[in-house]
Amino acid sequence: VSSIPMFLEVKGKFRINCILKRHLSPKTVGEIFRSVPIKANLHKFGSVGIYFEAQIASGLERPKKEFRSGDIAFHPVGNHIYLFYKDFVHNTPMTHIGKIVSSVDQLSKSEIGDEISLYSEIG
Repeated sequence: VSSIPMFLEVKGKFRINCILKRHLSPKTVGEIFRSVPIKANLHKFGSVGIYFEAQIASGLERPKKEFRSGDIAFHPVGNHIYLFYKDFVHNTPMTHIGKIVSSVDQLSKSEIGDEISLYSEIG
């Protein structure tokens, strides 16, 4: 299965559908999937996205610097998962791991310190 359906939930605010894509970065996606559910405090990434810490031990895999609205990326420095709600070119490469498939605009309504969860209803 190349695409793994997942949910991102900001406690008390919203839940959105997303998918992790194994073909983009098989090792990193596998590590994340084995670690769910992941709960953390949310941080803002300027005006383009949000991110949160994940206790994932994975290096850079198939690096890229350009991300589109709805993309999900992993940054091995700090072990952060990034969720973009605007197009962005980063100065350092990250690992592209998936895509938000519903309500990307909801991400901009989140606030620093909100509790975010990444989980799957598979198995």
